[in-house]
Amino acid sequence: MRTRTAAQSASGRDISPLPRVRSGRRKTSCKTSFRKFCDTYFKEVFNIPWSDDHLKVIDKIERAVLAGGLFALAMPRGSGKTTLCEISALWAILYGHRKFICMIGASEDAAAQMVDSIKAEIEVNELLAADFPEVCYPIEKLDGIVNRTSGQLYKGKRTHITWTAKEIVLPSIPKSTASGAIVKCAGITGRIRGMKFKRPDGKSVRPDFVICDDPQTDESARSPSQCVTRETILATAILGLAGPGQKMSGIMPCTIIRDNDMAMRMLDREKHPEWQGELTKMVYKWPDATNLWDEYAERRAEELRSDGDGSQATAFYADNREEMDKGAIVSWYDRFNEDELSAIQHAYNLRIRDESAFFSEYQNAPVVDSEQSDILTTDEIAEKVNGLKRGEVPGDVDKLTCFIDIQQKVLFYTVVGFAPNFSGYVIDYGIYPDQKLRYFTLREVRTTLQQKKRGAGLEGAIFHGLETLTDKLHDTIYTRDDGAELLLDLTLIDANWGLTTDLVHQFCRNTKHRGKIMPAHGRYVGAASRPFNEYSRKKGERIGYNWRIPTVKGKRVVRHLLFDSNFWKSFLHARFAQPFGDAGSLTLFKAKPSVHQMIADQCCAEYRIRTAGRGRTVDEWRLPPNKPDNHFLDCLAGSCVAASVLGVKLSGLRMTPTKRDSDDVEDPKKYKRKRVTYLE
Repeated sequence: MRTRTAAQSASGRDISPLPRVRSGRRKTSCKTSFRKFCDTYFKEVFNIPWSDDHLKVIDKIERAVLAGGLFALAMPRGSGKTTLCEISALWAILYGHRKFICMIGASEDAAAQMVDSIKAEIEVNELLAADFPEVCYPIEKLDGIVNRTSGQLYKGKRTHITWTAKEIVLPSIPKSTASGAIVKCAGITGRIRGMKFKRPDGKSVRPDFVICDDPQTDESARSPSQCVTRETILATAILGLAGPGQKMSGIMPCTIIRDNDMAMRMLDREKHPEWQGELTKMVYKWPDATNLWDEYAERRAEELRSDGDGSQATAFYADNREEMDKGAIVSWYDRFNEDELSAIQHAYNLRIRDESAFFSEYQNAPVVDSEQSDILTTDEIAEKVNGLKRGEVPGDVDKLTCFIDIQQKVLFYTVVGFAPNFSGYVIDYGIYPDQKLRYFTLREVRTTLQQKKRGAGLEGAIFHGLETLTDKLHDTIYTRDDGAELLLDLTLIDANWGLTTDLVHQFCRNTKHRGKIMPAHGRYVGAASRPFNEYSRKKGERIGYNWRIPTVKGKRVVRHLLFDSNFWKSFLHARFAQPFGDAGSLTLFKAKPSVHQMIADQCCAEYRIRTAGRGRTVDEWRLPPNKPDNHFLDCLAGSCVAASVLGVKLSGLRMTPTKRDSDDVEDPKKYKRKRVTYLE
C-alpha cells in the first residue's frame, strides 16, 4: 500500500508530458530581436507606435543582453522604460541569453514589484504559454500554490522550481534554453554583496546581468551623501556581483530628479563613460508661437477655475493648431490623452500643471532655483583646486587660520591660508580621530573620541580630543613655497553645542597655546534680527565685519568671539564663486575631485533663502529636513571669520560696521598720503 500510494503521489506531481510548441517559427524569429519579441508577444502592452527614442533604447537593451555592456537610460516619466526592462529580463532568460538576472530597485519593495510583474506575464500571457510551454506549463500546474514547487516532477525528476515574491528559478527541463534560469531582487541599499545561487548539480552561479531601475528616491536625490553612497554601491557591490574574472552587463533606466543627483552623475559620460549614458526628453524644441501658448494657458486655467474640463482651451488650440505647432519637435508624437489633440498639447498641459516637476520628470533637466543660481555646485567646488599639494602654502599667504567644529563622536577641522587681499587656500582639512575613509557621514563614524580616551566621559573625551588635535595643528610647521616657515596664527573652536560651551572656554583658558585659540559662537542673524552693525562698541570690546569680541563677564575669564553665521556662509560661497586668480578667491589643495567630494557636499548641504526685514535683505541659511552633514561648511566659514579677526581685508568691503571703528575701516581718505614738497 505504501509503495502504491507513493507511486500515485508521484504520478500526481509529475507534469509530463509538456504541451507542444504552437509556433516554432514565431518563437525562433524573436530570438535575436528584442523589438520583434516586444511587438509579437506584448502587443497589448506596447499598443502605441514606437518613437525614435524608444528604438534607440531598445537597440541598447538588445546589445546589453546579447553582447554585454553597461547602459544608463534617462527617459520621461510614463515612457515605459521600466516595462521595457522587465520584458528584457523575460526575453533574456526565456532564450537562455542570460542565466542569472539581478533586479535592483531604489528599495527592496520596488525591486519586488518588478519580479511580480515578470511572474504575472509568465502566468497570464497566452502567447508565451503557447510558445514556451517548458517554462509556462510547470508554473501553470502550480495553480498558485507555492508549496507545490518542492514536490513538482518532470519524468520522475524534480524541476527545482522556485516561485516566491523575491526570487524566481525557472523549472529544470531537459533541452530547455531557460532551464534553471534565476531572477532575484534587492534594494540598492540592501544586502547585495555575495549574491549567488547553488544549482542542483552543486555548481554555484553568480549574476551575469543586472537591471537597476530608478535607483534613487526623491529623498535620496536631495541628499548629496546618499547620492554618493548609492553611486559607490553601484560601482562596487553591484558591478562586482559577477565575481572574479567575469564581466557584469546591465541597464539602468532612471529619471533625473534634482540637479547633480545620482542619475545625472551616472548619465554624465565624463564621470562614468562605462555606462554610456543616453538622455531623452519629451520636448526637444518648443513651438515658436509662445504668445498663443501663453493665451492657451490662461484660457485653460480660467476654464478649470470655473469647473470646466479644458475643452474650450482645446478648441482654441484646434483653431490655431497650425501656427501653434510650428517649430515644435517632440520625442513621441503619439503620446497624448483622449481629450488632447497632439503630443505638444499634452506636454504643455503637463508643464502648466507644475513647471518644476515637468522639467525634472519629463525633460530630465531640473530647474535650478534662481536664489541658488550664483552658488557653486558640489562638482564645481570639488574641481576648484590650485596647483599646491596638501600642506603646501603659496608665497602670498601671511596668515594661517583654523576652525574646529565639535561633534559628540569626532572633531572636524580646516586649515586655511589667507593672502592680504583675502585670497584663501585650503591647506588641510580632516577629522579627528581619522576614519581612514575618503567619504562617510557622521552616522557612519566608527572610531570615536571616547575610544581614543577609554574610561573618560563625554566631556573628558572631547577635552582630550581638543588637546591632541590642537597640539598637532599648532606644532605643525607649514613651509611657504618661498622657504618661509609659518605656524597657525589663530584657531577658533565652536562653543555653541550644549554641553561643550563651558568646556571649550575652560580648554582655551588652560591650553599651552593660549592667545592663539579662542571660543567662537555663531549667531543666527536673520532679517528680523538686530544686525551686528547696530551694536555700539563698549569699552574693551572689538567690533569687526559682522563679528565682535565682547568684554569678559561672569565666571568666564577667556574672551570669546561672536559672529553672524548667515553672513559668513554667504561670504564663503562668494569666495568659492570668485574666479581663480582674482582677489578673494578660495581654492582647495590639488587632488582629484573625488577626494574633495565630502567637503564639497557638506559646503552645499544648506540652502539659502533671501528674506527682507527691518529695511534690509539678508541671506538665511537653512538645513534641509533630512539634515545632511554640514560641518565642513561651518569650519570654512569660521576660518574666514578668523582671518577677518587677524586683519585680513577684502578690497572694496568695509571690514567694520560703524564709523566708531575707524581704526579698522578701509577708508581711502584715511590712507591718503599727505602732499609734501621736494624740500621736505
